Amino acid sequence: MPTAGYAAAVTGVGLLTAAGVGAARNWEAVTGTNKPSGVRRPDELRGLQADFMYLVDGVDIAAELDANSRRLLDRFSQLAVLAAREAVADAGLSPSRWERDRVAVVIGNANGGLPGYEAQHTTLLERGHRRVSPMLAALFTSNSAAAGVCRDLGANGPSMAINSTCASGTDSVGYARQLLQAGRCDIAIAGGTESVCSRLIVASLCKTKGLSTRRDDPAGACRPFDAGRQGFVLGEGAGILVLERPEHARARGARVRAHVVGYGSSNDAYSPVAPHPDGAGAERAVREALADAGAGPAEIGHVNAHGTSTVLNDRVEGAMLRRVLGDHPLVTSTKGMTGHTLGAAGAIETAFTVLAVQHQLVPPTANFEEPDPQIPVEVVAKDARPARFDLAVKSSLGFGGHNAALVISRP
Repeated sequence: MPTAGYAAAVTGVGLLTAAGVGAARNWEAVTGTNKPSGVRRPDELRGLQADFMYLVDGVDIAAELDANSRRLLDRFSQLAVLAAREAVADAGLSPSRWERDRVAVVIGNANGGLPGYEAQHTTLLERGHRRVSPMLAALFTSNSAAAGVCRDLGANGPSMAINSTCASGTDSVGYARQLLQAGRCDIAIAGGTESVCSRLIVASLCKTKGLSTRRDDPAGACRPFDAGRQGFVLGEGAGILVLERPEHARARGARVRAHVVGYGSSNDAYSPVAPHPDGAGAERAVREALADAGAGPAEIGHVNAHGTSTVLNDRVEGAMLRRVLGDHPLVTSTKGMTGHTLGAAGAIETAFTVLAVQHQLVPPTANFEEPDPQIPVEVVAKDARPARFDLAVKSSLGFGGHNAALVISRP
């Protein structure tokens, strides 16, 4: 166990992904032998090279949110609100009884309500400026998910949106821990959300060659670390954690699933879209997280990797993990079940890391069939792997060179 590091208690988890609605359904999906595919072919992507993505199914937004809330929240914010509600309930907290000024909200997001912007632009061109929504700037900006969660739950403490692209969710959890450590709040609702079923962004990503175009097998297209991978598959979803000061959690007798004990971040300062080939930036983030936790590499038993399913990212990350942690941690990427949810990815995968630590069970990497000889780590495949470990790492690599890492410990 670490000898240093502030141990923020994780008392609640909320998840909405293509793998399922709710944390329990998600965990069953990523660890079970019955792996439902959330890949869909939405009309918005018809005719594109990549005409499929992972979408959240099985949640009735109209039943969960009243008409006014639906009007004032874009879909990415709606997903965040519902995941936050689950996380708060899972933590055994009641918003009607908490000290509102001592509750922080930190929600990561990369693209805001991009599909909404697209729709409003079409309205401007086809129907004129008088038909553009007066709420456009408030509904579709990246901060609106955090603001929506604050309104829905009644949280008046520090509130912010973090955009470090694909590392946003991980950074949000790390920053929330810092707020708790600094005494700025007692409770922090932290995570990430994304919903970009957008013809514009998919067309652009197709041009970068970053997306998989395996249209004959969309459910098998996202295959992190596999030798046959060719690109990532977009996904939507939200992952929210409730973090508390450890003394606050103890005082109310809360169940603690795990602790966040280390956080590190860095930037490659290299490319808008690709990681630096030497992985030095990602390495700095992981080493910083270990140092913050007071943990040595040999103590890490599991890594939930960024694992996007792109050729370069997986090789860079795999080599970095071997260099920093050696060959003993069990490595997985859960993106084969959720898709790459961009700004939500780090938070969703942190939630899976928390559950892995709690249950001492490492999810397999979906669609992993043939190892890549240039990725020198032990990738868990086929079936979930029971294991004994006290510490796990979540690593994230984002567009723009953003890197972030967390160390999660058993309570």
